Amino acid sequence: MRPSVSELLEFAISITEQAGLRTLAYYQTDLAVETKPDESPVTAADKDAEAFLRQAIESRFPDHRILGEEFPEKESSSPYKWIIDPIDGTKSFIAGVPFYSNLLGLEVEGEVVAGIANFPALKEMVYAGKGLGAWWNRKPARVGSVSDLRKARVMITDFRHFEKREAWPKFKPVLDSCLFSRTWGDAYGHALVATGRAEIALDPGMNPWDCAPFGIILKEAGGFFTDWDGNDTIYGPNAVSANPELKDQVLACLWNDRSR
Repeated sequence: MRPSVSELLEFAISITEQAGLRTLAYYQTDLAVETKPDESPVTAADKDAEAFLRQAIESRFPDHRILGEEFPEKESSSPYKWIIDPIDGTKSFIAGVPFYSNLLGLEVEGEVVAGIANFPALKEMVYAGKGLGAWWNRKPARVGSVSDLRKARVMITDFRHFEKREAWPKFKPVLDSCLFSRTWGDAYGHALVATGRAEIALDPGMNPWDCAPFGIILKEAGGFFTDWDGNDTIYGPNAVSANPELKDQVLACLWNDRSR
């Protein structure tokens, strides 16, 4: 008998919480930093947290597939696929800034049905299950109701990410139109949208482990999470989250050479 989404979500919450506590043991310590081939940083904390999550999943569900940022993918014929980012925002983590997160998503037959974004240094967790709603520290999470882009708060991670990916011409209309923008985004920016504390979060470059929880979290919170073409996916090259009232406005800015 297959476990219910509720059972899977509770399991995922528990192990993500434990992984977060493991990362806190390294937080704001003199931690060695390695540079990966893609020039992104990695630490013992990243590897420890992912190894823990993999072991916990394999102990409970030995046939499930696992995709993580730091170790090779575990493949199988199972319809279940766990997607792990042990520390999203490693640069923040290294700097001692508390906006880093532990991300865990679960796909069943290609659809993400559960997602957790844990921010251990902030003592915040945002999570959702298909049909179960979105939650922020066990209280309902809902996107905000701002309907005018001129009043929207926009979260990004680094302005240079847009320039590096030649996405600045698409982002600038959003920047010019919004109330204000803030950085130190990473996963926290999307969590802010899901909890009504920001209206838009934008990323010009994404991997599935960077955003696995957010499709289901934003959907269950009453918002949307797509790539910049408006496709409902965690496998796009970029990502945007927003409330429904701003969806057409932000996509029109990102693609200002065509109407929506």
